[in-house]
Amino acid sequence: MTNDLVRVRLDVSYDGREFSGWARQHGRRTVQGEIEDALRIVLRQDETPELTVAGRTDAGVHARGQVAHVDLPAEVWAEHGTQLLRRLAGRLPTDVRVRRVGEAPPHFDARFSAVWRRYAYRVTDHPGGADPLLRGHVLWHNWPLDLDAMNEAARGLLGEHDFAAYCKKREGATTIRTLHELAWVRRPDGVLEATVRADAFCHNMVRALVGAMLFVGDGHRPPEWPAQVLAAGVRDSAVHVVRPHGLTLEEVGYPADAELAARNLASRNKRTLPPLPGRGAAAGCC
Repeated sequence: MTNDLVRVRLDVSYDGREFSGWARQHGRRTVQGEIEDALRIVLRQDETPELTVAGRTDAGVHARGQVAHVDLPAEVWAEHGTQLLRRLAGRLPTDVRVRRVGEAPPHFDARFSAVWRRYAYRVTDHPGGADPLLRGHVLWHNWPLDLDAMNEAARGLLGEHDFAAYCKKREGATTIRTLHELAWVRRPDGVLEATVRADAFCHNMVRALVGAMLFVGDGHRPPEWPAQVLAAGVRDSAVHVVRPHGLTLEEVGYPADAELAARNLASRNKRTLPPLPGRGAAAGCC
């Protein structure tokens, strides 16, 4: 970061139903596009400031705890920083909010400094369908769901693995991830809520994992089946990527300020899995 630029952290929430995802796309309404355009206007800039985000969300996915950063000229931040949050609130549409704005610590990077991302996926198996007031954030599954079976299945997916069987492959990108937490609870209102926390996620990973566990919960597959799919390393046609509206990015975790630079370097290293016992190196990851 040069002396004439200030890195600013933005904490963002949005209802994803009317967005074509986070990333700016020509001719489409996106979260990034709305915020960047609002920043340009309220900061009175000729060029549009460019945001870096902790994790791009797909079309229809919500966020309560998204994090982004933007690099602003020091004189612009000095002039507008104290009023920026209120001015953005007056300019942004009501389905996206910047909840907090502040100068980031040295070496902070919204994407590469993150140590984990936490999502929630919400499902109802009520025979009458989803509550109309929650329908934009809760998936209706038209089969009774066994919470214990789904949690048993979830335990078999924890840890560091190649999640190729649950990801949409992207050229040059690794599908190795560490899944720290995966657990279901049934809330007092009957909605089943999954907490999914990992160091990072590949494309469609959360929605594919949820799809597999729902197939266990409704009795179509045994609890060990999702782990078997994971070990096979290839997409199974029985694993359905569930609809996006049940998914919300809840929180992004960062290390202590003194550890940010080291975390940035570690995040940029492409990971591989060690060879399995008794097998050659090709038995690891891509």
